[in-house]
Amino acid sequence: MAESNVVSLKKRGAPPPAIPVTDDVNSNGALPADQALEDSLNELRGDLIYSINESPTWYASILLGFQHYLTMFGSTLGIPLLLTIDLCMADTPVDIGKLIQTEFFVSGLATFFQSTFGTRLPIVQGASLAFLGPAQAILRADGPCPPALSPENRTDEAIAMREEFWRERMNLLQGAILVTCLVEIIIGFTGLIGLLLRFIGPLTIAPTVALIGLSLFNTAAFFSGGNWLLAGCVIVLISLFSQYLNRIVIPIPGFSADRRVIRFPIFKLLPVILAIIFAWTLAAILTVTDVIPEGSPGRTDARANILRDSPWFYIPYPFQWGVPVVTVAGVLGMIAGVLASTIESIGDYYACARVSGAPPPPNHAVNRGIGMEGFGCILAGLWGTGLGTTSYTQNIGVINITKVGSRRVVQLGAVIMILLGSLGKFGAFFATIPIPIVGGMFCVLFGLVTAVGLSTLQHVDLNSSRNLFVLGVPLFMGLVLPAYMTANEGVINTRSPEFNQIVTVLLSTNMFVGGVLAAILDNTIPGTNEERGLLSFRQSYSSPELVERHLRCYDLPFGMKWIRSVRFFEYLPFSPTFQGFLRRRNKPSRNGDIPNGQTNNAMDLNGDEVA
Repeated sequence: MAESNVVSLKKRGAPPPAIPVTDDVNSNGALPADQALEDSLNELRGDLIYSINESPTWYASILLGFQHYLTMFGSTLGIPLLLTIDLCMADTPVDIGKLIQTEFFVSGLATFFQSTFGTRLPIVQGASLAFLGPAQAILRADGPCPPALSPENRTDEAIAMREEFWRERMNLLQGAILVTCLVEIIIGFTGLIGLLLRFIGPLTIAPTVALIGLSLFNTAAFFSGGNWLLAGCVIVLISLFSQYLNRIVIPIPGFSADRRVIRFPIFKLLPVILAIIFAWTLAAILTVTDVIPEGSPGRTDARANILRDSPWFYIPYPFQWGVPVVTVAGVLGMIAGVLASTIESIGDYYACARVSGAPPPPNHAVNRGIGMEGFGCILAGLWGTGLGTTSYTQNIGVINITKVGSRRVVQLGAVIMILLGSLGKFGAFFATIPIPIVGGMFCVLFGLVTAVGLSTLQHVDLNSSRNLFVLGVPLFMGLVLPAYMTANEGVINTRSPEFNQIVTVLLSTNMFVGGVLAAILDNTIPGTNEERGLLSFRQSYSSPELVERHLRCYDLPFGMKWIRSVRFFEYLPFSPTFQGFLRRRNKPSRNGDIPNGQTNNAMDLNGDEVA
């Protein structure tokens, strides 16, 4: 997994490189291209402590990776718990624990493959809310759950029959996920999804990414509503640690002879972990003293049964619930979840690239990312999580708070997910974190994701009435239409139940409504490239050489020298040397070659279209 670390020589204390004697050397002794590259990289880096190709020390990486694990814990725990209701698992609490372990195990695998071979961005994968609606519809069409077993009827035989019942329902979901995620793999690795990038500019990205955060306010409110004291405590502590105390460092022992003491910016790097620890401790005190009443989700013993019933060790494996069953209705219904998840993930890629110091993702990275998300969904179908996987928005917010965009940190976080997904008691212990604490964390992180989306507007002329229209209408409709669809179930009523379900899920997805509408308006309403922000979007890339150097962070972790030497790879949509389905119509670069990876409009230096 060798990768080039883009770390400034000044920070490493190394002497400056020798500059070759050419006619292009300017008066201060620096090559113009080198200076332009350094300035452009610094602009992308912003105030990051570690950018995408840089790695903290091993112990800091483990802590930061664990912080990502805790951040995604709420959704990865909460979404499967919602699914267990329709799976009819009320009488099998041990199986619920195994299902949660499986979700974390698969999320770790999907995250590792995505960050290593997919987009190569530090982006976390987990259970997708977009699949929950179709999954519930499939299960409800299969029939209602039987009544819960009374204490006197809880025999071993009765419990075994309930286990068989819910596993048969899970097999229906597994079959639907396996088939529909093949569609996601196809549209990714064949480059079909990358063709859409030519229509995506700042005015499309801004409302799409902003709606990712805004659409989750109900989730944050639901989680926080269990106990606003604990949720408010988390909000205050994360704000305090990340914004007010972020310059405070503490001395810790070093691990080398030349660095006996290291000054560690603990509040800047670990604000989420510290906030959770403080709030969890407060919740434990309030639980012991019965200040928080029985039955409240704010109590630390609210889910103690999961800890009690979970096995010490359980390694999830494929087909652990049985053989998947494929039905036409299930496949057609689940397609809506795949489409909604795909649109959401494209917005997440742009947001993650922005906060981690990477340029906007080129076509090949998006193609590979969507294809790898499909592969992650295949893993979910084989292992039996009941839901597909998607990119997690809240972990992008963590990068924005901690200013650590390192890919290696997320890869270590993925390893932690896999390990803890195999240690039942340890994972179940963290499942006892009170839900309101997770809700308070969501309030901060989803707000930051919204801000990341809106920050793309810095490239756009906001004095233009055209741009205000293109921005405002999709942003508002992205909230209005899904809210209407949620409040009026069954409003889409045709003779095809599958068609009804697909349209309902898509129109209920905020990112789909806002993103598609913004793309249509931005590409059909007349406006200049400068007005739309496209020129500013490209200004950082003043030559093909700069484009190629910027896009190196999207290269595969090995074999790039061979890939660049074989011309065949230029025609593969998922290859880092992919040139597009049609050759560029502009003039070649100074060395006569078409710059590698230069395939999306954000990188198009001359404004020409790229297929």
